[in-house]
Amino acid sequence: MLLACRIIGAVALSALAAATLTPLPKWLASHYAERPRLELADAIVVLGSGLLNDSLGDPSLQRVIHGIRLQRRGLAPLLVVTGETPPAGPSEPEIRARLARDLGVPPAAIITVGGVHTTHEEAIAADAALRPRGVRSVLLVSSSLHLVRARKVFEREGFQVFPAPADNSRGSAADGRLAVTRALARELAGYVYYRLMGYF
Repeated sequence: MLLACRIIGAVALSALAAATLTPLPKWLASHYAERPRLELADAIVVLGSGLLNDSLGDPSLQRVIHGIRLQRRGLAPLLVVTGETPPAGPSEPEIRARLARDLGVPPAAIITVGGVHTTHEEAIAADAALRPRGVRSVLLVSSSLHLVRARKVFEREGFQVFPAPADNSRGSAADGRLAVTRALARELAGYVYYRLMGYF
């Protein structure tokens, strides 16, 4: 029993050292992450990332700004913003749509998809909103790690997906190795869960 505890402790310390003292986490993340494939599409879909004190958190803001830039560059006529809807106050898609309008995206080009809490729900809701418009190809905007799973979920709904990561696949300069490790572990766990659930 004592030997087993020592082995587990040694493995845990080794994993912590690798995560905090070596470039391994960022190397793994950069090889796992989805690469950009920016092509003309029917719509741009910006996935949600949650609200922070009734405002857009940094990931949500980063994603919607990237989506707005893509739309303004003429890569797709429609901008779809998804996200959560809190019990009170404006929803994430509403805040994002307001920002898009302020930055020059025509109101008629913006579609909001609220009340979604998971990537699977976002794909289903986006399909319901876009299929009647004949939209089948999308530039999908999220983090580069999340897009690995998100792309497969949207393809399962019948979309042709062009990944449009809103971040660098190695993470921002401010991201510590431990933060990258957490993000990668979360996405790998999500990938396995979605696979087991049959979402792709």
